[in-house]
Amino acid sequence: MGPSMSIVAVKMGGSVLAPDEVNLDYVRKVAKVFLKAAKQHKLYIVVGGGPLSRNFIVACRKLGADESTCDEVGIEISRLNARVLISALGAIVYPQPAKDFHEAILAGQTYKIVVMGGTHPGHSTDAVCAMLAEKARAHRIVRATNVDGVYSDDPKLNPKAELLRKMTCMDLVKICSRSIGKAGSSGAFDHLASKIIARAGIPASVVNGNDLANFEAAILGKKFKGTEIIPMKDGKAKNLAAFADKR
Repeated sequence: MGPSMSIVAVKMGGSVLAPDEVNLDYVRKVAKVFLKAAKQHKLYIVVGGGPLSRNFIVACRKLGADESTCDEVGIEISRLNARVLISALGAIVYPQPAKDFHEAILAGQTYKIVVMGGTHPGHSTDAVCAMLAEKARAHRIVRATNVDGVYSDDPKLNPKAELLRKMTCMDLVKICSRSIGKAGSSGAFDHLASKIIARAGIPASVVNGNDLANFEAAILGKKFKGTEIIPMKDGKAKNLAAFADKR
């Protein structure tokens, strides 16, 4: 890895990749963004389950499935979405979704791009991306969603919700603490992911993944439109060091 090459962890929301069904035109275009970025940076991409995942989870829940089973359903669908993206990335991508962090890191020693979905019940793909970023010692995290960044409230429910252009990782923790944490939950990041980002001290950004030029700018570490999440100074997040077992 050259001196100017960064490691970037990307969370690709399933709602962007497959809002109702797989958006082939979008997949082709975003694959070009990733291939271009991979000329300069190593990419670890975590793909979410999106609406399809939530539809299956709701159905299983109504039929009596427990939350761990619902998590497993979401994991399987996120891995299917990951396979769709892998199909568009050619020879420089690890040819299958990594099933755990160990496999992802090993794959990253050979391939410029590694894609994965969920790992195991108990946390979302947001948390998977944050943990993978920490494990891979990523220089930044970019979350692509279907809104323009992190808002003070859910913009789909509250038209007065304010887009937050810049915030600290602890601000993110406070906002994300409102999430319930059930299988299929969506938001800026889930609560566990926000705490990992704070603990790891990795700069993060949240952008609208439909704006591909802006998404590319965030991946490359250039100026972007969205929400910039600033890590705390060294030692400021030490109180988060033992939180990982708390759900």
